[in-house]
Amino acid sequence: MNMVGLFIELLMTGGTVKTSNSILVTGGAGFIGSHTVVELLAVGHQVVVMDNFINANPSVLERMRNLAARAFTFVEDDVCDRTSLRKVFQQHDIEAVIHFAGLKAVGESTRVPLDYYRNNFCGTLGLLETMKEFGCRDLVFSSSATVYGDPAEVPIREEFPLSATNPYGRSKLMVEDLCRDLAASEPGWRIALLRYFNPVGAHPSGLLGEEPQGIPNNLMPYLLQVAAGRRPFVEVFGQDYPTPDGTGVRDYLHVVDLAKGHLSALNALPGLQGAVPINLGTGRGYSVLDMIQALERTIGRSIPWRFGARRPGDIAQCYADPTRAQELLGWRAVLDLDCMCRDGWGWQQRGAASGA
Repeated sequence: MNMVGLFIELLMTGGTVKTSNSILVTGGAGFIGSHTVVELLAVGHQVVVMDNFINANPSVLERMRNLAARAFTFVEDDVCDRTSLRKVFQQHDIEAVIHFAGLKAVGESTRVPLDYYRNNFCGTLGLLETMKEFGCRDLVFSSSATVYGDPAEVPIREEFPLSATNPYGRSKLMVEDLCRDLAASEPGWRIALLRYFNPVGAHPSGLLGEEPQGIPNNLMPYLLQVAAGRRPFVEVFGQDYPTPDGTGVRDYLHVVDLAKGHLSALNALPGLQGAVPINLGTGRGYSVLDMIQALERTIGRSIPWRFGARRPGDIAQCYADPTRAQELLGWRAVLDLDCMCRDGWGWQQRGAASGA
């Protein structure tokens, strides 16, 4: 651990680094991870956050602490570093892991596939080996709907055939296979493979949200930056998909709903056996043009956009059948598209505009 990471860890825990019965959240300073940490702290969990800030800003740590009004332990390091992982498990009594750490952009994965396999697969392999060494066998894994490839029909159910159309999706599918093989080989593993769809929105306070490093790879953060005047226009990739308006259709899910889904999965682990795939989505798809129009309604003015060519690896439509999440986790999405846009815009005006 570097000196900055050690200082932040001491700051967040009031000077002590030893915690017991803790939840380790890898990638916990990122978009989904930070919201999940706040939810975990709100219900009384001890939390150890590990992040290397490759796609997060250090200022989010203080925001998380302020929102939760509770301290947590922070370790600045890379989940691919086995030595650092072992230190975390040596210093803390980790009872379960929520694993977010990894790269997540479809388009980028087609340009730098080795980075995706190294971070997403090798990082998880090292994490599972470390968990096994220290007797921790409860895991909530941040998977993705991309493991369904280009689905033959929608809504998508967990028993659908699995495939991938890009390196990002293949890296997630490889990790799922790894978890299934491990759970089949050894009793006691309880793994929730959360296949979530398209997280958007932000914390209603405006203090937490998505602020990617560099050019956003996903629609909503790019759309918000255009609406704020930080970028000139939105490029809509493809207008000839077999969808109602020709643009790609996705299941957009409020990040707070998604964070609560991870808490529900953690609570449900004692009743799971092996590696269990679970969709987290709303069950409804919106097109790119739907999303532009929804944000236009929120801000009260038009947003500049134009059509561009399709992106490699993109598919026509993808939205969930969330029935299993309701049955196994007692979870369902409750925040609608207007709420997603309102909270996303609130973050763009407050948190993102402040340079967080």
